[in-house]
Amino acid sequence: MLNTTSIVCSTQGCWGSDKLRLQLCGGAVFHPTIHRIECVQGVVKAPGQTGRISSVDITKIPKAVASEFSTDEMPEARTASTYDERMLANYVPVYVMLQLGVISNDNVFEDRPKIERQLKELRAAGVDGVMVDVWWGIVESKGPKQYDWSAYRSLFALVQECGLKLQAIMSFHRCGGNVGDVVTIPLPKWVLGIGETDPDVFYTNRKGNRNEEYLTIGVDSQPIFHGRTAVQMYSDYMKSFRENMSDFLEAGLIIDIEVGLGPAGELRYPSYTGTQGWIFPGIGEFQCYDKYLEAEFKEAAMNAGHPEWGLPDNAGEYNDTPASTEFFGLNGTYLTEKGKFFLTWYSNKLINHGDEILDEANKAFLGCKVKLAAKIAGIHWWYKSPSHAAELTSGYYNLKNRDGYRPIARMLSRHYAIFNFTCLEMRNSEQRADAKCGPQELVQQVLSGGWREQLEVAGENALSRYDSNGYNQILLNARPNGINKDGKPKQIMYGVTYLRLSDELLKDKNFKTFKTFVKKMHADQDYCADLGMYNHQIGSLERSKPKFTTEELLEATKPIEPFPWGEETDMKIDDFEGVIGNLIRKLFSMFK
Repeated sequence: MLNTTSIVCSTQGCWGSDKLRLQLCGGAVFHPTIHRIECVQGVVKAPGQTGRISSVDITKIPKAVASEFSTDEMPEARTASTYDERMLANYVPVYVMLQLGVISNDNVFEDRPKIERQLKELRAAGVDGVMVDVWWGIVESKGPKQYDWSAYRSLFALVQECGLKLQAIMSFHRCGGNVGDVVTIPLPKWVLGIGETDPDVFYTNRKGNRNEEYLTIGVDSQPIFHGRTAVQMYSDYMKSFRENMSDFLEAGLIIDIEVGLGPAGELRYPSYTGTQGWIFPGIGEFQCYDKYLEAEFKEAAMNAGHPEWGLPDNAGEYNDTPASTEFFGLNGTYLTEKGKFFLTWYSNKLINHGDEILDEANKAFLGCKVKLAAKIAGIHWWYKSPSHAAELTSGYYNLKNRDGYRPIARMLSRHYAIFNFTCLEMRNSEQRADAKCGPQELVQQVLSGGWREQLEVAGENALSRYDSNGYNQILLNARPNGINKDGKPKQIMYGVTYLRLSDELLKDKNFKTFKTFVKKMHADQDYCADLGMYNHQIGSLERSKPKFTTEELLEATKPIEPFPWGEETDMKIDDFEGVIGNLIRKLFSMFK
């Protein structure tokens, strides 16, 4: 009896259309029949007994065979396809953040050959797409409504040529001063000029120090920017982006628009910044002492019947610990009626800020086949302290008995926006004990809240990692309860963006591990170009739903038990070199 092997030839990139199966016997081809075509570029795949697929060079199969194919559909081919479609439901796409300065300060796409080479390496590794900051300070640098998108158009065209998808960030913040910022890209010069005559347009701490990283929420509705408010400037920018990138949007290149809502593009206050002396794990400082926010708080306190209440004056400084302050200490001000009022106002201002800008983004991109997204910071230090001080100064009113993230998720849900969270790679055991960090519990809480609000939840690593431990933690968070061989898992992240593309990432050993990570994120499936195959098809963006009332947002603050998490991922990357090294050390120690 002859031993036969089925070979599947793929021409598009994933299971889905017609698959070509050849019956091989001792290297010869016999009576080939078309079942379905799986696409892999120039590779024929042979399923072994375990169902895993090994590659075979397509050039070894005579091209003349193609003329003999029958178009009969075989029942067993449908069964195999169904299994792979079920596995594709576990597929989590991977994107890579491009360099911060890929477009220079003077609006030039400078190093195209190098970027092209890197993009092709990413595509060959199975990466689904890339993310890029589209800097307000670069595009609208010459004057109000004087937009120059030419350099970004060149970059987008290259990404398209390389077969990658694109996540575009509307970056309304300054680059420089945050962890990982290797270049400085300020806000538009004409905006900074307004700040010279009216410094209160910037976030301000209690000592009066200004932060030029992002315009204060206090000017969202102030028409002081040549007749426009801050929100109107952001809206005009996004409308211009749609007009000038309409061909890329229509072609499906741009899959989501992440709307920058604060420093580092995150919906938060700039409570911790190296430019003002903050060092990890300082609690940070409240940023609401500009004249605009001070006036708003005074009005709010008066309406609440407490005109005597002022902004906090006992919350410490950037590098304090919670216990060293009256506000965050044992039985601190944050637990009093006055403290609760302030924290509710402070966090609600942030949520309303995000809500207004996302509403403008929704109007700007209405009808486009694209998703909106917003990024939330992973403030994991002091998470295990009673006051959660670092989260509170950032605007996340999160305590043991109050969920500070689900109201944000609820707000995002009305705009059909993706909830993008950070610090996916971090484990508690890697953190300083004295900082009472809880990245694992924080991620579990935030992702669970997003899923409970029926959101698509995505994420990023906070710091660049090249080791298997960091990747395995991301894999665990992407599918907290592992692979579901019967279809889509109950909890699965919508996508993960790796931060960031660099020469270090592309080094041999690092890139080898990264490629394994991508494969595991794809549930051991090949790269799939068809978003619909893993339930990511994107329809036309609908108009935002009605605005939530304050009561509806406050209802979401009730803490709910997070979903269960596995101890470790079932798609683990084994660090074989590390394992072998440990074995050798143990062997040597036995003979000492």
